[in-house]
Amino acid sequence: MRIFTKEKISLVVILINLFIAFVGVGLAAPIMPSLAKEMGLSGQMMGYMISAFAFAMLLVSPIAGIWVDTMGRKKMIVLGLFLFSFSELLFAIGNEVWVLFLSRILGGIGDALIMPAVTAFIADSTSLEERAKVMGYQAAAISLGFIIGPGVGGFVAELGIRAPFFFAAGFALVAAFISLLVLQEPLSKEQLIKNRKGKSKTSFLSEIKKSFHPLYLMPLIIVFVLSFGLSTYEMMFSLFVDSKFGFTAKDIAVIITVGSISGVVAQLMFFDKLVNKFGEKKLIHAMIIVAAIFIVASVFVSRYWSIMAVSSIVFFACDLLRPAATTLLSKVAGEEQGFVAGMNSMYTSLGIIIGPALGGILFDVNINLPYIFAAVVLFAAFVMSVVWKSKARESIS
Repeated sequence: MRIFTKEKISLVVILINLFIAFVGVGLAAPIMPSLAKEMGLSGQMMGYMISAFAFAMLLVSPIAGIWVDTMGRKKMIVLGLFLFSFSELLFAIGNEVWVLFLSRILGGIGDALIMPAVTAFIADSTSLEERAKVMGYQAAAISLGFIIGPGVGGFVAELGIRAPFFFAAGFALVAAFISLLVLQEPLSKEQLIKNRKGKSKTSFLSEIKKSFHPLYLMPLIIVFVLSFGLSTYEMMFSLFVDSKFGFTAKDIAVIITVGSISGVVAQLMFFDKLVNKFGEKKLIHAMIIVAAIFIVASVFVSRYWSIMAVSSIVFFACDLLRPAATTLLSKVAGEEQGFVAGMNSMYTSLGIIIGPALGGILFDVNINLPYIFAAVVLFAAFVMSVVWKSKARESIS
């Protein structure tokens, strides 16, 4: 039966490993404040530590895209998982600030290797018709990992404040071994040799320059804007509702969890159907507008249930946007899957770095400004995407 082909089994393994890896990422979230107190770290220092992860991912992603095409998808996935496992172990045993920073940098590098390889692997292993469905599953696996991880981490932390990091290291190590034993490399040896010859003179700067090609630029701008807007919304949400309404940590956790679950439902149940009916570009246009409108609405609502409803719609829209942009990029990439996936990670990291930093500055001016600015950026992206004229407009309908 076709369902038991090596390609299908590899895709299932990829999705399970993504889920395991991102459960590992989320495990540590609940105890970070306690760890900061234990080591006497300021909020600013913790912010720098978070940025170090994203900054390492930003710098490595373009080169990782080359390696994904020239060394193979499987090798990068396995290497990235081993590196991420080691970074979590290092964080678990580290008692010096520089060790923690090194851990976050290595974790960012590991993530930079994993994500482009996974995206390229999925593109190689699926037809154009089924790609949207699997990309939706990929996004859902990541989202579910983030949702479940903090809950598991809270229980594991009862064993000790460092225990979640040991568990995260173990989860990633299990995922690495599963990938090593089960995954089948989708690229042939001949294709890898051809890619090495074609990219022998490729550099970091040439990859950046290549991302400005009209075929890729607009989808990558959408990826950046989405990452910028969503990271600003998420990072400022706790501060926003705490300062404006006095919500408790439990109130905030419930709202974020409900919103995250709505996003997973969107990715699993609606994404591929919407793409098949309307296409990636129309779905992107619609969800950008929905996200922008409801981010602005967040400024005006005041009741607990209305805030939950509005934030859930924002999560819903953004969690459809993310796989839609990724699917669009994979379809225009052709044989450049590694390059495009690497650029996807780089532009995502850039948004994560800039969004919260700028949001924090605007928050100090006026608590409503981060949301208003995020909505303006999303509207600007909508206008740019509507007037976008390139080969992608002709080749993707």
